Amino acid sequence: MRFSQYVKATASVAVLAVVTGAAVAAEAQEAPRTVDEIVVTAQKREQNLQDVPIVVTALPQKLLQDTGVKDIKDLTILTPGLTVTSTTSEASTTARIRGVGTVGDNPGLESSVGVVIDGVYRPRNGVSFGDLGEMQRIEVLKGPQGTLFGKNTSAGVISIITKEPEFTFGGNAELTAGNYGAVGGSVSVTGPIVQDVAAGRLYFAARKRDGFNDVVNGKGPSTTTEDADQNFWTIRGQVLFTPSSDVSIKFIADYTKRDENCCAAVQIRTGPTAAIINALAAPSTGLSIYPNPSARKAYSNRAVGSQVEDGGVSAEANVDLPFGKLTSVTAVRRWETKNGQDSDFTTADITYRQNDGTNYSRFTTISQELRLAGQVGKVDWLVGGFFAGEQLSNGANFLYGSDYEKYLSMLLSGGNPNFVAGLNGRAPGTSFAAGQGLYDHYTQESKTYALFTNDTWHITEKLDLTVGLRWTSEDKSLNTSQSTSDGGIGCATAIARQAAGAWTALGIPLAAQPTILGNMCLPWANPLFNGRANSQSLSSSEWSGTAKVAYRWSPEVMTYASYARGYKGAGFNLDRTQSSNGLQSGLPGIMPIYDTSFPAEFVDSYELGAKTTLLDRSLLLNAALFYQKFTDFQLNTFLGTSFAVRSIPEVESKGVDIDLLWFTPVQGLSVQGGLTYADTTYGDQKIPNDPTNALALLPGSRLSFAPEWSGSASVTYETPVSDMLKARFNIGAKYTSDYNTGSDLFPPKMQKAFTLFNARAGLSTKDDRWTVEVWAQNLFDQEYKQVVFNGPLQGSSGLDATHTTYDPTRDTITYDAFLGAPRTYGVTLRAKF
Repeated sequence: MRFSQYVKATASVAVLAVVTGAAVAAEAQEAPRTVDEIVVTAQKREQNLQDVPIVVTALPQKLLQDTGVKDIKDLTILTPGLTVTSTTSEASTTARIRGVGTVGDNPGLESSVGVVIDGVYRPRNGVSFGDLGEMQRIEVLKGPQGTLFGKNTSAGVISIITKEPEFTFGGNAELTAGNYGAVGGSVSVTGPIVQDVAAGRLYFAARKRDGFNDVVNGKGPSTTTEDADQNFWTIRGQVLFTPSSDVSIKFIADYTKRDENCCAAVQIRTGPTAAIINALAAPSTGLSIYPNPSARKAYSNRAVGSQVEDGGVSAEANVDLPFGKLTSVTAVRRWETKNGQDSDFTTADITYRQNDGTNYSRFTTISQELRLAGQVGKVDWLVGGFFAGEQLSNGANFLYGSDYEKYLSMLLSGGNPNFVAGLNGRAPGTSFAAGQGLYDHYTQESKTYALFTNDTWHITEKLDLTVGLRWTSEDKSLNTSQSTSDGGIGCATAIARQAAGAWTALGIPLAAQPTILGNMCLPWANPLFNGRANSQSLSSSEWSGTAKVAYRWSPEVMTYASYARGYKGAGFNLDRTQSSNGLQSGLPGIMPIYDTSFPAEFVDSYELGAKTTLLDRSLLLNAALFYQKFTDFQLNTFLGTSFAVRSIPEVESKGVDIDLLWFTPVQGLSVQGGLTYADTTYGDQKIPNDPTNALALLPGSRLSFAPEWSGSASVTYETPVSDMLKARFNIGAKYTSDYNTGSDLFPPKMQKAFTLFNARAGLSTKDDRWTVEVWAQNLFDQEYKQVVFNGPLQGSSGLDATHTTYDPTRDTITYDAFLGAPRTYGVTLRAKF
């Protein structure tokens, strides 16, 4: 769909919503609302949205409910320029703003888009994935926000504010049923504990749903027949103390547990290795010979179970002092995921990750922020300090299946299942015995200290100057312990026999021997990693900041210009990588790379914006031009055998953001929407440390997951239908132009332009005592791919002989994909008491 078609479709939807509502009732009795009601805390103080010189998309609680937003992935329907995807597990969820973000498969790589929930920063996007509970509002801040929100917000911030306890007793209950066997519900209660002194709020939810994908499990051992299901429960409690009018203290505790199956993949294109895989999987089908992603059929003989536990406590204290307001936010959190994976994404038993407690990621964090804000004359000032301690424990296994040696043999020889056994002079199945493989463990600790200030000088009644500065110091260390359970016997034997001339005696051409040896000594089989221990550390101190000039031409119009400097911290790659000389710059080889560090990422951002409040303050229309230049951009890429972080010299993003909110003259009818154009491209420089030219297509090209155009629109209409009842209708849409989903930008990984629609219609009493809703997400069942990736060990590069241009005639890769959610629909009952 072209963008013009999208605009026409959205306009038609708006007209339809108006006509439908008007047919139900001639007039609404709800008082008109204005833009003045929209309050945000983007600068860590309450301000009207139109007074903040930042691009902010503010989403209130009712709109979030109307469009079915329960987690940050749902949020994309309302936010142009925001994409959220999941890859090998829901824990690997990544948010991107204006085409910039971080791939989530490497836990050593921190986020470009920060997620903050009730003032507490979450260390990775995947850690924040889950039911967000009762939300007061969500603020999406675009562009670097490091001055107030710290490092790892170089692309933006998603700030989620949940509902606070109330001193009036009340509660809400919700029950939902839908297709795919979905059933779920939530209940919350709030009220006084000690009148006027303490109040509480308790929220509980549980949801369960069958899988979106059917699974062919072949000869097993997995018996799972569905994937991408849902099964979790969550609880969140808050207590608010107000011992005096000058003091408030809020305690929050939450816990979530998930036990689901994720993520098997479907084939979107099958290469010539499929014949070998199907032969090994017989009598079952190993993978789809004629891929049909619409069938949502995945092939997986190994279990893909995923368990997540997330919990924490926080305390926020606010004290009004004679000279300002003191705020303290303290938090302790723990998050853990355990996963299994069929790593070849077929029913042939080639490679897998066992969910036995040795394949996991665990974050333990403690943070403390102190802020003091006040006003002196014409200056609003804010100073603060921040500390965060983080411990990451990451365990990984990667094991041979019973078909691994036969598959490798047939791949290298063209069909002989005992080729490896002959090369090594060992009995078949003993060079790479089933159940053997790598067991690695990483412990990373980091401590971050920061001091910051953000001050606004009201030079005149119309002219404001805001200056912010932040100093951050970070110490990070990594201890690595690696082992190969069989000692790497297959690779070690191959090295010895090739060096002794045994391969030549068997008639193996000398020119072919390095390629064969490289395939027999892949990172998980390499004996040089066995028993290896390594320690690394780094320390850094960086400055970030912002300067903004805002001029209010009238009560309706404000313009601003801003500059911001942000950064994302340096870190370590948490995976096995190897080269010819043990250096990241080395050629292909089998020497373990000891220094897996990568440098910090920096961004300089410039914006020119206008915020307008029109039509008697019922219409918000904001626009901003932006230019962002990133240096040492951290790209996490899959090398076919492992993940590695590459520092890209330069990335540029430029474009425009437009936001609209209109409380129309038709009572009860409102429209919220936006448009983002972002030209986000790599610089023309060759990618460093890329000896195989795996990233040769990047220079000068658009980033992956960086659509040029994205637009959203949501139309809501509420009207009475009798003296006792009212009806509410909402339809939302999100258009996204085409983009590539692969870090290497191979053309088969393109996702075509698509539009998603959500819709909801409800009938309720006028006081919302009860409500019944019918709803649909992805109303027109649009098929789209979250990520397309190379089937591991299934084909070779499609680059031409110069390794600079894609040649489809040379591409033998089988491509797999994680699909987006299909159409879901159902009924929701709500009750208030």
